[in-house]
Amino acid sequence: MFRRIVCLFAIVLILGPAAAFAQNANKEKAAVASAEKWLGLVDQGDYAESWKEAAAYLRKGMTEQKWVHILEDFRAPLGKMIARTQGDAVSRTSLQGAPNGEYVLMHFYTSFAKNKAAIETVISILDKDGKWRVAAYFCP
Repeated sequence: MFRRIVCLFAIVLILGPAAAFAQNANKEKAAVASAEKWLGLVDQGDYAESWKEAAAYLRKGMTEQKWVHILEDFRAPLGKMIARTQGDAVSRTSLQGAPNGEYVLMHFYTSFAKNKAAIETVISILDKDGKWRVAAYFCP
C-alpha cells in the first residue's frame, strides 16, 4: 500500500510540471499566432487597423492617431519587411508597470529593407474577450 502511495505521489510530481509546461506551450503558441497576424497589419502599413486589433490595454494608453504617428515615425523608415523568424516566447502573469494578467513576451528576428538585423519585441495579453492581443510593440 505504501509503495502505491509513493508511486502515485511520484507520478503526480512528474506529470504536474509536464501539464503546466504543455499549458504554457499552448498559450505561447496562440499568442505567437495572434502576434504574427497583427504584425502582418503593421507590415502592410495598416497602422490604424493594428491599433483597432490591439489589446484594450494598448488602446487605453493612447489614441489611434497617436499610435499611427508613432509607427509612421519609427517603423516606416525601416522599409519593407523582408523576412521574420520567431525567437523566444515566454509566459508571464506579471510585468513591471502593468496589471497582473496572462502575458506572453516574444521576440522576432526581422530583416527589413533598410535594417537587415532588427529584433522586434511583442508583448501579448489575454484580453477580456478571451483572445490574445498585442499590448506592446517595440522595434529599433
